[in-house]
Amino acid sequence: MLDHPLLIAGFSIIVVVMLLLDLGVFNKKGHVISNKEAIIWSVVWISLSMIFSVVIYFSFGYENGVNVGLEKFSQFQSAYWIEKSLSVDNLFVFILVFGFFKVPDANQHKVLFWGVVGALIMRAFFIFAGIELIKMTYLPDFTLFGIDFHRVNVVLTLFGLFLVVAGFKSWFANGDGDEEKDFTKSGGARLIHKFFKVSENYDGDKFFTIENGIRVATPMLVVIAVIEFTDLLFAVDSIPAIFAIAPDDPFILYTSNIFAILGLRSLYFILANFIDMFTKLQYGLAIILSFIGLKMIISPFYHIEALHSLLVVAGVLLLSVVASVLFPDTKNEAK
Repeated sequence: MLDHPLLIAGFSIIVVVMLLLDLGVFNKKGHVISNKEAIIWSVVWISLSMIFSVVIYFSFGYENGVNVGLEKFSQFQSAYWIEKSLSVDNLFVFILVFGFFKVPDANQHKVLFWGVVGALIMRAFFIFAGIELIKMTYLPDFTLFGIDFHRVNVVLTLFGLFLVVAGFKSWFANGDGDEEKDFTKSGGARLIHKFFKVSENYDGDKFFTIENGIRVATPMLVVIAVIEFTDLLFAVDSIPAIFAIAPDDPFILYTSNIFAILGLRSLYFILANFIDMFTKLQYGLAIILSFIGLKMIISPFYHIEALHSLLVVAGVLLLSVVASVLFPDTKNEAK
């Protein structure tokens, strides 16, 4: 990662400047995010991500006749779209959380902003700690039943099995249970109630307010805690999945992950208004999870190129969206 300080500096500057512009200039005052504004910000973030991936391509170039730039470009794109697609599932839960706590539309952007800031920190810990753990868990080459095993990694194999199981569960999952979930029992909500007295009323977009001369937390702080706790749980799926793409490159994993997360706030407001258009996405995500899990498991025997992984992920996502449009869920229409 440290071999490309200019890329690291560029990435850091982009993230800091865009976050400051987002909260400090364009969204200084809480307001309802329109579809037009959400689409514009989504295009901006996706465009920045794509431009950055092109910069990666030309920065790495060729080494010993091998197109390393193409490999790194494909890894970034694969990890980016895997994280983006899996995070959509997370956004559906956010919609339920905001509905459960009756968060005013004008305050939702601020909640998502600070949720992203928390995700930046948590993902850094997971990715860098995970890579170090992977480095320590490679087994020596060995032969079993006449089959030669090379570079078998205990952690990656366990991650692979976990993702295959998660994929099967996702395929057969029934989302109705989440709609009736009591989010006041979330670990994040319980933590806030343990340390603060919480008001029953919002005070604009403030996290704390004064009631009867006493400083108390507002429901906004509870919602932030629930969002952060939810993101932590979803990271258990998404982080292992991207390790299959570039298990030894924290730069590719972290930058792709963060670019994907930074665009989620604007994507949330689009999904909130067009949620019925993504009814088949659940099955696409299930296939992606299972594919990435199998890639991890068979990696000691057969290496699937990053470019091929990218094509599979992109193809599955495209087909699931097209299927959602062509074959809408009749249950949702009935509602």
